[in-house]
Amino acid sequence: MSKTIPFGEIAEAWKRDASFRAEYERIGPAMELAFALAEARRDAGLTQAKVSRLMRTSQAAVARLESGRAKPTWETIERFARAVGRRAVVKLEPVE
Repeated sequence: MSKTIPFGEIAEAWKRDASFRAEYERIGPAMELAFALAEARRDAGLTQAKVSRLMRTSQAAVARLESGRAKPTWETIERFARAVGRRAVVKLEPVE
């Protein structure tokens, strides 16, 4: 019988792995943006299809934005924000 390992235990092991930390640091900001876009759309009660129509793009393009696979321009971020009834802003935070 296999033993179930708690996720927290796995995450701690990953954090000790230098190559994992480097990759996490590399993709972290893109994933934060992707998660923020998806959350804003859900908060607005919209589907990806509806947002794509409002942006005049494809549903697949919206899905790519929300998955972090796309590197959107600022113009695209602003169009997405308007489509979900939001305003895009930039915030610079201190490095921890």
